[in-house]
Amino acid sequence: MSGQIISTRQRLIDAARFLFATQGITETTTKAVAELAEVNEVTLFRHFGNKYGLLLAVLTESPVFQQLGESLKIQANQTTSVYQALRDYCEERLQTLDKVPQLVRSVVGEAGHYSVENREAIGKGLTQANHHVAEYLATVMEREKLSTHLPAEKLASLLNSMLIGYAVVEFTSESHQLWHNRDEFLENLVTLFLNQITNSTSSTNCDSLPTEKVVDLPTHLVHSILQKAKKSGLRDYALMYVLFGAGLSPVEIVNLERSHQITDVKQHFLQITQGSIRQVPINQWILGKRYGSYTRNPLTLWLKSRKDDCLALFLSDRNAPISEREIHDRWEILTAGLLTPEGQQPVIEQAQQTWCVDMLMKGMNLEDMSLITGWNLTKLQPLARRAREKLALKQAIVLDRKS
Repeated sequence: MSGQIISTRQRLIDAARFLFATQGITETTTKAVAELAEVNEVTLFRHFGNKYGLLLAVLTESPVFQQLGESLKIQANQTTSVYQALRDYCEERLQTLDKVPQLVRSVVGEAGHYSVENREAIGKGLTQANHHVAEYLATVMEREKLSTHLPAEKLASLLNSMLIGYAVVEFTSESHQLWHNRDEFLENLVTLFLNQITNSTSSTNCDSLPTEKVVDLPTHLVHSILQKAKKSGLRDYALMYVLFGAGLSPVEIVNLERSHQITDVKQHFLQITQGSIRQVPINQWILGKRYGSYTRNPLTLWLKSRKDDCLALFLSDRNAPISEREIHDRWEILTAGLLTPEGQQPVIEQAQQTWCVDMLMKGMNLEDMSLITGWNLTKLQPLARRAREKLALKQAIVLDRKS
């Protein structure tokens, strides 16, 4: 008998979930649910009281809801960073809501008809789900030794509220201009939450300072520097090419050797062996202008021109491995007489910022940028903000031309 009661209840929940999702709560009658479940309507009332009691069961007893805690535990052990943890969770929740747009619309539109008991039960269910999410975020942050300005429970509640808000806006309105697409919304949402998270093990490390000022160089100025370097000689041209095409710092450049270059017709990489060990691509295109191919560019031409046996990728004027000081000196010489929009001579750090902003504008996400640069996500935040500013300016210009 017990098995029959459970089976009947589950059939009613399954039938209601299907009808709510396909035609909405308003259009779904208890009679239609009972008929689909092949039971008497009286049986439905005996189990759930009314349609809204049935809705409560659909929401709180769904597999997604009940298995949320366990699935998040598994996911927390598989993620490699807090960025990925946030992004994966948000993506999955929105994909789940995507499957039931009519249900979301109906839940919002008919909330005023629910009894106090049903609203309280839904509230408890949301609180339980929020607790699972908070544990998920806390696990990832503890593993990465991160701290936050807000408790994990508060972060989770804000995150879930924004995701639900996104779904409500998307499913109940058209032609809004709150965001261009889902990817933009998710990137901005994750960025917003990452601003609340800091590295608790390095309070003075520059990689953990989110307030670093970003002053990327304008396109014409970058090409002017490269043009001056080309006239100066193959070494200087290659040096500026690596600064603007790979976004490396002087300290990374001085540690490069010839063998650290990886090139063929389809790719050109530099292997970074000091500090954050990684491979970095060298771009053919720098701010809209192509500087050769993967096999024939300022760097490959410089290396082919050399007759020495020195292992270093770059040499000084004395044919010894170049030093950081000498790289700075070459920059000072090549940028002399050039001014930024702020009226200052460019500084070498701006080359790296310019490259990073350009990569983000091309569509590189923060997680991938972190892998390529070796920087943590906190340091990348101001650069991502600058990239969004420049994209917004481009959009404004496009709109102005349409006027």
